[in-house]
Amino acid sequence: MVGVIDTGGACAEWTFPAEPDAVRSARHAVRDALRQWGLEPALVDVTVLLVSELVTNSLRYTSGPIGVRLVRPAVDGSAPPRAPALLVEVSDPLPDPPRERPAGPDDEGGRGLQLVACTARRWGTRRGRTGKTVWFELPVPG
Repeated sequence: MVGVIDTGGACAEWTFPAEPDAVRSARHAVRDALRQWGLEPALVDVTVLLVSELVTNSLRYTSGPIGVRLVRPAVDGSAPPRAPALLVEVSDPLPDPPRERPAGPDDEGGRGLQLVACTARRWGTRRGRTGKTVWFELPVPG
């Protein structure tokens, strides 16, 4: 894990080399950060699962660094009322967005984006200067 940033408990960011242990390292980093933020265990588990799927997807197709970012926006009175959400972003240097594909019952892969789409409140992709980011939001109870 390289370059950990934590700003005021509302944001945590890591960059992992595109190596086989990146998925395990990302799971541990995300779990630790969300536990420190005091989030519910069920939310922590779902977030770790989805991050694991997206980092695995990045690892399959890139040889560059994989970024993971967690943002828990502060709730203030200036924005329209909305349930609080956890924003999760996984970035890599490839510009092409991932594609959902149907997975057969015996396929070992192909379900990561389906899991994200079925579980997240919202999700999407965006291009950056040097690659893409896949992001999703999960509602934060309470």
